Amino acid sequence: QVQLVETGGGLVQAGGSLRLSCAASGRTDSTYAMGWFRRAPGKEREFVASMTTGGESVYGTESMKGRFTISRDNAKNMVYLQMNSLKIEDTAVYYCSGRTTHGSWRWWGQGTQVTVSS
Repeated sequence: QVQLVETGGGLVQAGGSLRLSCAASGRTDSTYAMGWFRRAPGKEREFVASMTTGGESVYGTESMKGRFTISRDNAKNMVYLQMNSLKIEDTAVYYCSGRTTHGSWRWWGQGTQVTVSS
């Protein structure tokens, strides 16, 4: 019902910034909450941030909250993740995800690679 495509990943130096974008299509009215997850090499999936259609946001850790900002443009069916002060440990494949009001995270993009160098 919902298709998600992430863009904006790439190579960035530590301390730099990067903005990820997620384009949603299909039944976008079903996406009550949109979120970002990441998977680093050898590690399990980790929650990064999410935002509801009303603009309420949640971040996975205090470090993420202080450096990352999630935003949504409902008119354009876009979700963004502004990443500042990037650290080497932020290196991972970042995934966009969506869920309904009462459901679990059910729609996933294919991911975009973020590599932070020293």
